[in-house]
Amino acid sequence: MTEPITSYTHLSAETIRLTVGQAVVRFLANQYSERDGVERRLINGVFGIFGHGNVCGLGQALLQNEIARAPGEEYLEYYLGRNEQGAVHVASAYAKTSKRLRTMAATSSIGPGALNMVTGAAVATTNRLPVLLLPSDIFATRAANPVLQQLEDPSNLDASVNDCFRPVSRYWDRVNRPEQLIPSLLSAMRVLTDQADTGAVTICLPQDVQAEAYNYPLQFFRRRLWHIARPRPDRAAIARAAEAIRTSHRPLIVAGGGVVYSEADAVLRSFAQATGIPVADTQAGKGAINWDSPASVGGLGATGTHSANRLAAAADVVIGIGTRYSDFTTASQTQFGNPDVQFININVAAFDAAKQSALMVVADAREALSDLADALSGWRVSDGYAAEVGEEKARWDAIVDRCYGIGHKPTPAQIEVFGALNDLLRPQDILINAAGSMPGDLQALWRADNSRQYHVEYAFSCMGYEIPAALGAKLAAPDAEVVAIVGDGTYQMLPMELATIVQEGVKVIFVLLQNHGFASIGALSESHGSQRFGTKYRERNPKSGQLDGALVPVDIAANAESWGIDVLRVATIAEFREAYAQAAASSRTTMIHIETALEGPNPPSDSWWDVPVAEVSRLESTQRAYAEYREAKRRQRHIV
Repeated sequence: MTEPITSYTHLSAETIRLTVGQAVVRFLANQYSERDGVERRLINGVFGIFGHGNVCGLGQALLQNEIARAPGEEYLEYYLGRNEQGAVHVASAYAKTSKRLRTMAATSSIGPGALNMVTGAAVATTNRLPVLLLPSDIFATRAANPVLQQLEDPSNLDASVNDCFRPVSRYWDRVNRPEQLIPSLLSAMRVLTDQADTGAVTICLPQDVQAEAYNYPLQFFRRRLWHIARPRPDRAAIARAAEAIRTSHRPLIVAGGGVVYSEADAVLRSFAQATGIPVADTQAGKGAINWDSPASVGGLGATGTHSANRLAAAADVVIGIGTRYSDFTTASQTQFGNPDVQFININVAAFDAAKQSALMVVADAREALSDLADALSGWRVSDGYAAEVGEEKARWDAIVDRCYGIGHKPTPAQIEVFGALNDLLRPQDILINAAGSMPGDLQALWRADNSRQYHVEYAFSCMGYEIPAALGAKLAAPDAEVVAIVGDGTYQMLPMELATIVQEGVKVIFVLLQNHGFASIGALSESHGSQRFGTKYRERNPKSGQLDGALVPVDIAANAESWGIDVLRVATIAEFREAYAQAAASSRTTMIHIETALEGPNPPSDSWWDVPVAEVSRLESTQRAYAEYREAKRRQRHIV
């Protein structure tokens, strides 16, 4: 009789018998990344909320790792989150602050707990941020079927809600047998450390398999170093790019997140100084060049500066470095007005390098910029163009000064709060934001000294990101004062990780802007003919039947206080400055609560964003907006 294959895995000196959950923890604790000779722990903790799907699997393994580690076994810290989506945001912010060289994992039970992580996965993948997700799954054996919280599919008994992670993950797998864990985890680490193809990595762990034991090779748990390469550019590609720049008259650099993640800031600044080429930035690339550099012309696109947008409109060569060209950057393909504009894209990902019909330089940003600087040695933009860049920058700097000191009455404008913060934050501190009207105002106005200081999630622009992100950023950069700006709309989406922050004794500062509504969508609605419908926090009016009654009497400051943090209520910018000094001096997490004007003012804009307007309507406001929309779309074009 033939022996079953499983008999070949009997315990020996080279194997160790562990459950799948224990093997996951032991493996993750021994993963390291390396770039430029610096080694770092790759997975720096696990955020988790336990349910019946993982409490006896990964939960037991994390407990055992904490209180009964075997000799030589590495420790993997566990953090108790309050919301699964929030846990993923913590990991994303940790990875972003760590320049994608470190990250964290998040685990959930099956069903609703797992689905709560899907939004966080999308945030990570759209932002190209490595996070590891370990959602629990249904029984692989189907011995208990259907299980609690299982969504049944009559046509496919192997389907579960975890299949929803497929389109928002860069790598997805389901471990239905213990031995499948080995190739699955190795593939996961490959994607987490792949600068060109990273994002959310999801490994679904059926609840029965988590607790099942297997004889794993000890070699699987060795200290493993994942080397993060800096791909050098093709020489011919650099030559083509250099020739295009040499023959240009009005070149412009667009600095994206790839500059930051490559740690190419210093090389970019040197390159801009040597060539005189102006540098505009995206949300992810802000601070890659310091705001007071003569070459820095500010944010580009729909929420950009006059200086950057006017230069982009006439640019004959656009050099995109580490940018994915979102619609806000291209102003929905209306920003680059020169009919003969040519793009040169430097990007570690060929997918992004090919955008805008560009000359492609597929390489690490730092390496490519260094080679391009050598190829352009001695070349510089004309004196006339350099003077124009300086004039545009000076005009916008004056606008920023006016916005920051506008003195709006009776309540301050949020741009005044930003001005105070811009003055109060140190270069090593971190500002966090993600959604609403605030990212637009910040991209236009914020004067970033460096790229770490500006942390705005604007690929998915996820309301609720800011509070958990503050925790992730602080864990990654304990030397920084982490300041998260939170709107009242965002606060009501996901405040729960305040409890985790208090539990961990982490100190961050929150600035809560209370304007009783959705400022960004309200302004967008009004400008597109929909009259701010459904964007104000008002009680139902019994007379009109609409949400146009009194203000909803929700005391957000008191709610924040109930989570165990200190809250300072202020009414003026002078009081805000005093409160910030008090918060910075404190060792406790503090929220500064200030009422701001719902309807602006905001920075002036000369750009466009494609938001379709109803083609037919009985509302005169919508009819006018559609006429304006149709006229604006005439400038929209594909770059071919």
